[in-house]
Amino acid sequence: MTAHARKEHRRWMRFAVARTIQLGLAAILACALAFALTTIAPIDPIAAYLGPAGAHIDAAQEAQIAARWGVNEPPIERFFAWARNALRGDLGVSPIFNRPVAEVLAERAGASLALMAIAWICSGVLGFTLGLVAGGWRDTWIDRIIRTCAYTLTAAPTYWVAMILLLVFSVSLGWAPVCCAGPVGALPEEVGFVERLHHLALPAAALSLLGVAHIALFTRQKTIDVMTSEFVTFAKAQGASRGEILVRHAARHAAAPALMLQFATIGELFGGSVLAEAVFTYPGLGRAAVEAGLRGDAPLLLGVTLFMAIIVSLGALIADILSAPRLGEQS
Repeated sequence: MTAHARKEHRRWMRFAVARTIQLGLAAILACALAFALTTIAPIDPIAAYLGPAGAHIDAAQEAQIAARWGVNEPPIERFFAWARNALRGDLGVSPIFNRPVAEVLAERAGASLALMAIAWICSGVLGFTLGLVAGGWRDTWIDRIIRTCAYTLTAAPTYWVAMILLLVFSVSLGWAPVCCAGPVGALPEEVGFVERLHHLALPAAALSLLGVAHIALFTRQKTIDVMTSEFVTFAKAQGASRGEILVRHAARHAAAPALMLQFATIGELFGGSVLAEAVFTYPGLGRAAVEAGLRGDAPLLLGVTLFMAIIVSLGALIADILSAPRLGEQS
């Protein structure tokens, strides 16, 4: 191995170690914040779990439930006990589902990841295409329309956009189901692939609109930079058309930065999925997190937070790698 290769290898090792430490610290901080919020929230997890049945149990039974869940222990001890068990792969038991948290996550993660993957791809492709068109036809009527729509979507809350889509396409037109990941009352194994896509389409569309505006505006500016460069002026002088310049030059130069932005905004996608799943009653991780927060289910909320923190951190890691033309710039 040459000296240059050894130097590059050491840089890669430092980069990997630093990013791994950052990922771990981000996950720990997110879980600690989520646990603190559940601790100070004015919600009695036992009362939320029992509901009206709580009026029929005595203090001794309530104390037994509290001891079983460990809610009568100091918060610090509970958090570190959960962290120790999590390092061994045990995320605890969800009181509201009465099942291991790992099983709930495995069941809900597939639905959420399918929703977010479709939204992530659609928002990236549509936003990139619109950005190329807007930048290629700068200051024309089509550019003004795309910019107006992008700025409007940037300012519009995801919850509001989801409600509008639900009212128009589900309630008024009847083109899409009102809720759920399948027909009401049907078991998951009874729902076909086409039915799943039918129920997934509207939530994915609502979530896609969250990222379209950012990618479109970003790509538009990158395209404008390319279209006003000297080598494009030379290409125009040689007879290249606007379409050829967009495909051969602008798209190639804007693709990597746009992809980097897509990975960097995975956290926003997770945040939007919580609201979209709540509006469409979609059985994913976002809805599970809302239920866990409202009913004081700390183990489930911590499990969802840990899962999301890892995915978001990995997205940020990929964005960091894509944003560095040479690894040495990251050292």
